[in-house]
Amino acid sequence: MAAVNPALQLLGELTCSVCLDYFEDPVSLDCGHHFCQTCITQCWEALRTNFHCPECRETFSQRNFKPNRHLRNIVEASRKLTLAPTKEPEVVTVCEKHKRALDVFCQEDQIPICMVCQLSRDHREHAVVPIEEAAEDYKDLLRPCLEILKEEREEILSFKLSGENKSHELLKQLETEKQKIVSQFQQLRQFLEKQERLLLAQLEELNQEIEKRGAEYVAKLSEEISSFSSLISEMEQKCQQPVSEFLQVRRKSPNSSLLEYRSEWSEHIVLLKYTLFFLKGLIKCPLKVSPLRANVTLDPDTAHHDLIVSADRRSVICGDTRQAPPDTPERFDTELCLLGCAGFTSGRHYWEVWVEEEEEGGVCAVGVARESVKRKGEISLNSEQGIWAVGCSEDQYLALTSPEQIIPLSPSRRPRRIRVYLDYERGQVTFFDAGHGDPIVTFPPASFAGERIRPFFCVGGVSVRLL
Repeated sequence: MAAVNPALQLLGELTCSVCLDYFEDPVSLDCGHHFCQTCITQCWEALRTNFHCPECRETFSQRNFKPNRHLRNIVEASRKLTLAPTKEPEVVTVCEKHKRALDVFCQEDQIPICMVCQLSRDHREHAVVPIEEAAEDYKDLLRPCLEILKEEREEILSFKLSGENKSHELLKQLETEKQKIVSQFQQLRQFLEKQERLLLAQLEELNQEIEKRGAEYVAKLSEEISSFSSLISEMEQKCQQPVSEFLQVRRKSPNSSLLEYRSEWSEHIVLLKYTLFFLKGLIKCPLKVSPLRANVTLDPDTAHHDLIVSADRRSVICGDTRQAPPDTPERFDTELCLLGCAGFTSGRHYWEVWVEEEEEGGVCAVGVARESVKRKGEISLNSEQGIWAVGCSEDQYLALTSPEQIIPLSPSRRPRRIRVYLDYERGQVTFFDAGHGDPIVTFPPASFAGERIRPFFCVGGVSVRLL
């Protein structure tokens, strides 16, 4: 059975079982147990009878305890003993057996001994060295370990410093990204609000146009129905006349106004379908913020012989005299077309074009084309041939699809400044009236399949200038 530590045993005897600390003003109960006066008072505070001992649970009829001065003195003495500073154990420098200085070190037993021990039977055959020499040998053994520990400490300190610097840099980057996200979402909210106002305004205009045209169409049809009813009644009456009178009646041609109005209304139906298609495409289009403005210049090596490209490669016009550049595989030889120098294989980009009519009836087309677009012979300007463009002629724009879609515009709103927007990843090309911020057309998404996409221009009787 292990011996009990006397110090711990004494500490247990001087500790109150309620507060588990040294007794403060100890008192004794009739059962012989001791408590702090404050502790036992608190335990019995709510009781009026049946006062019990917190340790043995013995019950007393009265609140009765006696101060224990003797125990208090013992506690005070124990406190002073505990608080007294402990002395460091003294280093043994003499042999406990022979009371002589420990002058040599036994290498076999790895202990310091005195000269008498060296001559004794226990160490007589052992190798011994002076204790100073043994200490130096141990120091020599410890020095490499000490150097390794120092190097490891320096390495850990370096890692710590590097980690702190890295953490600081990451926190700075995190704050920068946070500010960037806040800014982008702020721009996104502004863009969404603007798009909402724009789309709602367009839908309202479209609603009013539908109601207006519908009312006109119904009124016209009612008028024509009435006219036809009168004509039918008249013809039925004529058919009842004698043959001689009937044949003298001059034949009248059917009223053609209804057919003309039907044709006119069909055009408005086409416009309505196109407008709804555009709005649907625009809503589905991902809302990206801050596309890159591309620095587009014209590539004279692709220009048709009749086109004149300015020295700064920012404008082009169809000349009166045929140019004589070399006929290379890159050059368009039939259509009055050319490409931009820039090419795109990723990202979102836009550029703006100013179209100025040089002669009446001038036409042009602007947009994008695949790098592999056909350069020789006649070309169909549509997406099936790798060209996404809008063509302008007089006061109407054409979405160059197959078949072409006519985009009617008011003559006062014919765009001169056109913005071409390319979203490569979505395969989408959109055109805007940059002067008023209104969309012109959005082509359905296409697959560019990693091919380089270049700005495309077709010029005839107009001048085109990159802004």
